[in-house]
Formats: sequence, C-alpha cells, structure tokens
Amino acid sequence: MRADGRVINFSAGPGVLPPSVLEQVKADLPTLPGVGASALEVSHRGAWFEGVIAEAEANLRALLKIGDDHRVLFCQGGASMQFAMVPMNLLRDGATADLVVTGSWGAKAATEAARVGRARVAWTDDAESFVRVPTAEELLGALDPAAAYVHLTTNETIQGVEFPATPALPDEAVLAADHSSDFLSRPVDVARYGLLYAGAQKNAGPAGVTIVVIRDDVLSRIPDGLPTMLDYRTYAEHASMFNTPPVFAIYVVLLVTRWLRDEIGGLDAMAASNRAKADLLYDVIDGHPDVYRGHADRASRSVMNVTFRLPTPEDEGAFLAAAADEGMIELRGHRSVGGIRASLYNAMPVEGVEALADLMRRFAER
Repeated sequence: MRADGRVINFSAGPGVLPPSVLEQVKADLPTLPGVGASALEVSHRGAWFEGVIAEAEANLRALLKIGDDHRVLFCQGGASMQFAMVPMNLLRDGATADLVVTGSWGAKAATEAARVGRARVAWTDDAESFVRVPTAEELLGALDPAAAYVHLTTNETIQGVEFPATPALPDEAVLAADHSSDFLSRPVDVARYGLLYAGAQKNAGPAGVTIVVIRDDVLSRIPDGLPTMLDYRTYAEHASMFNTPPVFAIYVVLLVTRWLRDEIGGLDAMAASNRAKADLLYDVIDGHPDVYRGHADRASRSVMNVTFRLPTPEDEGAFLAAAADEGMIELRGHRSVGGIRASLYNAMPVEGVEALADLMRRFAER
C-alpha cells in the first residue's frame, strides 16, 4: 500500500482515475463554485451542466480529431446495451451484419446481434481460445461486401488481445467498433468509422455513461419505429438530453479529458506512456518463459490488459497472495479464463507497473 493509503489497483473496470481528477471531484462534491449545489444534485437543464456537456464533447472532438460529419452522443447502459442498439439501428430488413470475434466481448456482441437480425460471424479465433486478431488478408477475405456493417472489438479485456491499429476495410464498408477498453488510450482515425462506442469506466470516467461517435450518413440510414431511447437519432437530435443523462459521470469525463489535454499532452503522449508501461510487464514475461506464459500472441498483445499464466493454479494463488501483501489488488484473471490479468489503463501510474514488474521478477527467482 502506498504512503497515501491507496492500493495499486489493477482492476479491469471500473479502472483507476487520475489523482488530480479525484481531488477536483472531492473539492467540488459538496458545493460547485458559483452553483451552490453538488454535481450530484444539479439539473441537467441548468447552465452549469449545459457547459459541462458542451466542453466534454469539445474536448473529445479535439483529442480524437473528430470531424464535423460525426456526432458525439452520451448514452447509458454500457457497451452491453450497444450490442443491441448497433444492430437495431444499422441492421435493416434483409441485410446481414459481419461480426469479427476476437474474444468474449465480441462473442457477446455477436450473440446479441443475432437476436435482432441476420448476423454472421465472419472471422473468429474461438477454436484457439482467442489468442490473436486476424491478419489484414484474413479479415478482407472473410468479409461480405454486401454486409450492412462490420463489427469488431478493438481490445478484449478478458483475453488481453488487441488490434494494434484500426483494420483497413474497403471504403464502402461501415465499420462499427467497441472501443470500451482502449478508448482515449491512443490516437484513432475516427473518419474510418461509421460508429464507435465506449463505456467510460476504463479510461474516460466512471461507470454510468457510454460515449458513442456516429457518422451522419449512418444516422440517416436508421429505420423508423425503434423505441425512443434505443434510437441514436433521439440522442443526436436532443444533444443527449432527451431524458436525464448521467450528469455526474459526464462531469467526470470532462475532468478526465482536461487531464489528458493539459497534464498528459494529448493521445500521442498517452499512447507512448501506455506502451512503455505494458513493455515493463511483457519484458518480464518474455524473460522468464519457464514461469510466465502470456495468453496472447505477441503481435496481438493488448497494451491495456496484460494476461498471463503461471505453471500451476497453486503458483497463481501464491502470486496473487504475494501481490496482495504488497498492496496490489484486482490481478486475478476473469472467472471465465483464470490466470493473472493486469489492467494498465491511462491513469495507472508507471510506479504501480514498476512495482508489479519487480514482484514478478522476485517471484520468478524463487
């Protein structure tokens, strides 16, 4: 445990938040300056929150270089609700969606899409237990040119598999992607996406708000007759305030985007920091192959979620106990796969990763 009493939290989500953001929340929580009420109490129709949501969108546009042909929406329900909203809005009668499944969350998205309409798993690594993403040639060869859209998950938190860059698809393809766990961790060419979405609770803020970026021509294709709150046009036409949005969560997103802009220096700097943190752990894994076995193929390794196994479950238990003794928590792998998982989201300090790498080296030497 650190001198300030905080543990080193490797949780896969909700993830750690920047200390300066937590301090600002603490200062503002009882009474917002000039408002006289807490951010947990103010009306979403008031001037203060109108300024918050406007600046949060402006900061996201600046960080991600989002063009005028894309809308930024603030939704609720997490990525899991997006698994249904995407096909409901984009999968027209008679059309088929192509799903690229590289892990557990992509599989959930495919299952949900199949409940809505015709959904085809175009490529999957399920048979190999999700250790990699497809090559460019594999992906292009697997897709149906007539598909209404192509859906993929850019980073799989459970398996620790990540697309190293946005896949190159034909210009006519509508790319829809779940960016939840690597959102704002690196630059993204938003112009190549018809739609991308991200639950905020990894890199952008607390649980409760989901950010959707959708292109205007995709909005124009949405069929009529959808339930009001499951129609992207509702959010676009009412500035994400048709009903009461998650006010407090969006306020924290605003603070996180300021932190990325002012303290980190933008997404290029954030990407370099994240890469350096991940390399600290992968270097230990590769340097001790008799003790640590990474789950993902090297070319598909996640920068956000480092997943690995030890020789036996007993070894993994001993490792987790040693980590807990040194104030490191939430390192147990997802219940569906086991092993060890260290989530290195944006706000994870390098000192925390160095501490884990040091423990890994000492544990291997035992």
